Amino acid sequence: MASRDPHSEAAEIGLDARAIFKQFGSVHALHDVSLHFPPGRVTALMGENGAGKSTLLRVLAGDHQPTHGCVTLDGQPLTLSSPSDARAAGIRIVPQEPEIIPHVSVAENIYAGSLPHKPGRRLDRAELHRRVSADLARLGFTQLLQPDTMGSELTAAQRQLVEILRACTGPVPPRVIAFDEPTSSLSEHEVEALFSLIRRLRGDGIAIIYVSHRMKEILQLADRIAVLRDGTVAGTVDAKDTTDSQLVRLMVGRDLSSLFVRRNVASDRMVLETQGLNTKDIHDISFHVNAGEVVALAGLVGAGRSELALALAGDVRLHSGTISMNGRRTRLRGPRDAVGCGIGLAPEERKAQALFLHRTIRDNTVVATLKRLSRWRFVHRRKERQLAQEYAERLNVRAPSIEAEVRTLSGGNQQKVVLARWLARRPDLLILDEPTRGVDIGAKAEIYQIIADLARQGIAVLLISSELPEVLGLADRILVMQNGRITGQLDRSTATEEAILHLAMADDLASGDSAYRPPSPVQAPTHDGEC
Repeated sequence: MASRDPHSEAAEIGLDARAIFKQFGSVHALHDVSLHFPPGRVTALMGENGAGKSTLLRVLAGDHQPTHGCVTLDGQPLTLSSPSDARAAGIRIVPQEPEIIPHVSVAENIYAGSLPHKPGRRLDRAELHRRVSADLARLGFTQLLQPDTMGSELTAAQRQLVEILRACTGPVPPRVIAFDEPTSSLSEHEVEALFSLIRRLRGDGIAIIYVSHRMKEILQLADRIAVLRDGTVAGTVDAKDTTDSQLVRLMVGRDLSSLFVRRNVASDRMVLETQGLNTKDIHDISFHVNAGEVVALAGLVGAGRSELALALAGDVRLHSGTISMNGRRTRLRGPRDAVGCGIGLAPEERKAQALFLHRTIRDNTVVATLKRLSRWRFVHRRKERQLAQEYAERLNVRAPSIEAEVRTLSGGNQQKVVLARWLARRPDLLILDEPTRGVDIGAKAEIYQIIADLARQGIAVLLISSELPEVLGLADRILVMQNGRITGQLDRSTATEEAILHLAMADDLASGDSAYRPPSPVQAPTHDGEC
């Protein structure tokens, strides 16, 4: 279906981006983008990382001013010089990475900037609690958030919900709400609550802009889908009249015949072996990963997969159990010991836990290899630049140069920088926690290729993913977790989504006797001591 002409009279009601150009130096981020976002409709915005989606949202939010073009609401031009201008016009953006004030409550985070006060400018906590409780009930989030919880205590999913509540409340009623990858950290129950809210907002006549890489939920939720490619509008279609393959073709300009790279390169040499690992969150974890093998940890949100990754990376203290690397039992007193033993971790929260956002691609790439690049405590700058450039090119990091700050990169390119850091370090075991979270279909295919290349190089890969097609497509073996325990193992030839979900939702783990016990792997000689 052809895109509606945003300049026609029929397009006057609602939000319009009209012939938007945005240029950063010599980089053209947006080129003649014209889109109409009508009230009472969900318009999905899709495209590869770097296609211009985030830039367009920032223009609508007042963070960026267009080089040319304008934004109108109900046919009237808007001056969006700052986010406060956009908010005053009723335009709200729910960002992919929540911005939470850690040392104040959920209620204060939601109403930041419009807190109720008593005479004398003292915070009226009773009124604040009343407002937030009413908003939680009205929006269907009462069971998901507590008004008095401190920001620092919120999970990733709860932080996202706070941002959603911010967008739906405030002194100026919202006219337009844009959701940027809102489900990337939400559980299935939380996603259902969000979709119910979006449908209610649509019914109230609010224009919804929905940015996501998850085609299934877009086809389920959206009325219209606009696809950006290389900063231009590749096409606009009705959701009910399109398919996955048509959207992929619009996004990347080609057919992706196979996202997953099949290979069989695992050896019998054991890289990682754990026996009876216990922390406050995981219980009696025993498994192994061989060289060149991709082992996936599957399970529902809260199953303990990320907690296991942090224990293997030395970031969580073990209560009991042993970890052996390359046949040598080791004691991990912290992340430094894990890195020294050849363990690398690309964590789920890349911005908060992995990247130095205000440092360059070069700095972020070499930070784990500075000792190798140094002599007499002085870093060899030429070698540093060569190493960073080599891995930026190998992983196809899209940026003006390796001196670009990481905060300016798209999510997929930020993830490639995290991977480049560990490839430069040459680990024996690489743990990837949700490596394609918030990443578009084209970048996903590149990351899948990188994972296959790692296995071919003999690196043991421990993959954590909530996307079952990804788990089934990439893993040689799948370990399923529930309530901090491994409930079963599936190999590639027999694994199905149904089998994984059955193990993930097992409810018979009341006693330790029901925990999964791995078969004995090919045993390497074990030696106690440091790596």
